[in-house]
Amino acid sequence: MYRYETHLHTSLVSACSQFEPEEIVEKYVRLGYRGLFVTDHFLNGNTSVPKDLPWEERIARYAEGYKAVKRAAEGDLDVFFGIESSNRGADFLVYGLDEKWYAAHPEIMELTPRDFCLCLRKAGALVVQAHPYREAFYLDRMTLLPFAVDGIEAINACENERSNGLAKTLASAYGLICTGGSDIHSKSKKQLAGMEFETPITSSKDYAARVMRGEGSLFSITDPSV
Repeated sequence: MYRYETHLHTSLVSACSQFEPEEIVEKYVRLGYRGLFVTDHFLNGNTSVPKDLPWEERIARYAEGYKAVKRAAEGDLDVFFGIESSNRGADFLVYGLDEKWYAAHPEIMELTPRDFCLCLRKAGALVVQAHPYREAFYLDRMTLLPFAVDGIEAINACENERSNGLAKTLASAYGLICTGGSDIHSKSKKQLAGMEFETPITSSKDYAARVMRGEGSLFSITDPSV
């Protein structure tokens, strides 16, 4: 089976991350992964990208985390582009769209959470609500949008059993796909989760299409060196 990390933050773009590109590559190569998705906090979330830059420059700066990991992983891991968008108490993992698409659509920042999801799905993206039952000091509500997404992150390695269990129940009730990811911010993260496939993923669009077809399985592991 070919294993992939689907939820990862770099220190170059996510303000809350301490995970350097070289550390990312070392950890996932050592654990036998085939590849990973860099899903830094988008420009409406906890990002280190300056807000006063022109939109296209902000997108270029945002993509630097992905590009740095891709350079560091050359020949060792397949690295794909994604985002984690934060919108009024809800977080969405988005796969299948590239840097150029986001650069051409600044209007997405003005959309409501529902319309954001529907717009990106119409553009061909896979949209997954991340950790929908998270309880944290920076949140004052839970915003559930199962009617606007393709799937639910049913295993998030940063969440407890109750949170993940509720996420699985939500996905089941609405007939949504389930995905797993680590939501990793540092090399010291012990518990990991992700998706595994019988054949390698070739692109972010390929991942989105295959997950929508019901391919792939969730898994969780422990890093024995942490």
